[in-house]
Amino acid sequence: MARYLVTGAAGFIGSRVTEMLLDEGHTVIGLDNLNDAYDVRVKMYRLARLEEIPNFTYHRVDIGNRHALNSCLGDIYASFGADNFDAVINLAARAGVRQSLDNPWVYLDTNITGTLNLLETCRQYHIPKFVLASTSSIYGENAPLPTPEEADSDHPLQPYAASKKGAEALCHSYHFLYDIDVTVFRYFTVYGPAGRPDMVMFRFCQWISEGRTVRVNGDGEQSRGFTYVDDIARGTLLGLKPLGYEIINLGGHETIKINALVKMLEAQIGKPAHVHYQPKHPADMYANWANVEKAKKLLGWSPQVSLTQGITSLVDWYRAESHWASQVNTD
Repeated sequence: MARYLVTGAAGFIGSRVTEMLLDEGHTVIGLDNLNDAYDVRVKMYRLARLEEIPNFTYHRVDIGNRHALNSCLGDIYASFGADNFDAVINLAARAGVRQSLDNPWVYLDTNITGTLNLLETCRQYHIPKFVLASTSSIYGENAPLPTPEEADSDHPLQPYAASKKGAEALCHSYHFLYDIDVTVFRYFTVYGPAGRPDMVMFRFCQWISEGRTVRVNGDGEQSRGFTYVDDIARGTLLGLKPLGYEIINLGGHETIKINALVKMLEAQIGKPAHVHYQPKHPADMYANWANVEKAKKLLGWSPQVSLTQGITSLVDWYRAESHWASQVNTD
């Protein structure tokens, strides 16, 4: 069995990746700073579930703080003896397109400086594999649909996407200089149970379930290629094998317009949505849709969970956890 360092372990994707690794019998050291980028209750819920599983250890640390990270890693390695990590899976990030306009500095601290600190960890401790979570937002405004990895990614529309582009460039430099095997995943809109409450799936599910106004940016005709979190986590684990340096899209096989998504959620929840349309946000992309041929070729991966199945799982989870999920801040 292997040992992995997973950052962002209390995050949406990070917690599911960690859970899958633990289910396979591996040992996971999870790092997370439990920041307040969104309602911390969701992170605490995910973390509590992980702490019930054997072979998981959690450390609260900010990967953007080099001295704190090095101190934490020193303690971790002291407990290992001669053993090492098989890979670092960096899923810690300040995510969110619109929020990055309000405080771009924290995005650079986590997404660029944090990635640099972890790459230095790989160099210092001779960890052979590094996985980075990147984003479909990197493709900018006029990406071809479905979007291949070769599409232009040099014109990001927000600091969030720009910070991820910088992190990707750092990964390439460390691969070139120190022969670290790197897989960069560009994730397309991820959803599922215990998802991010600042994203549309959680928001709409809560708002419709609780009879609140459903706020839609623009006319609702923009589209997204949603990807269920289990598909994303499964693809991420497949990327742990040696690949050299590769950038790979992971995304859903079904796209849907936001107006149609509201209708699907109405039907599944059994309540009408009270929709209010507001101006389009300038940082939003009008459409995203992943070309995943590279993931199929290199990893044997393809999305398996349909949008109908995924939304059903999300709504079922929300109903079961509504005693606290209904109070989660989704503004």
